[in-house]
Amino acid sequence: MEALVNLHAAQPFWIWLALGVALLAIEAATSTEWLLWPAVSAGVVAVVAAVGFPMGFWGEALLFGALTVASTLLSRRLIQRVNPDDSPDINARDGRLVGQRAQVTHAFVDGRGRVFVSGSEWPAEIEGASPLAGESVVVESVNGARLKVRAG
Repeated sequence: MEALVNLHAAQPFWIWLALGVALLAIEAATSTEWLLWPAVSAGVVAVVAAVGFPMGFWGEALLFGALTVASTLLSRRLIQRVNPDDSPDINARDGRLVGQRAQVTHAFVDGRGRVFVSGSEWPAEIEGASPLAGESVVVESVNGARLKVRAG
């Protein structure tokens, strides 16, 4: 732990910026919607460190934790206000997909293909007609990581 504190003493801005970028990259790769607010919080702490506000490692870590908790809780309230019919859990994205229009990214073969909806590409299955890439479909249900779609 002392090595981390010493590294922080040399370049606090870059440590927090690197943490924020790493969290944001993981969020972009996994689309969990849970790591966005910690990434933003790390960015805010990086700015505080760059401005030169003397907090030390433990003060900045405490600020990061407090900002992460506060921003996550506030985001849950915001999502509940914006989408009152949806689950307030920001991580329950699959339930919000039902009824949304998706675009086919890989043509369906034997009832299976891939679609793009809500900022992510998903494996999908369809009964009947096999839409081609670029066509539009509607999400009917979610089964694990696979969407069931219909022509639309």
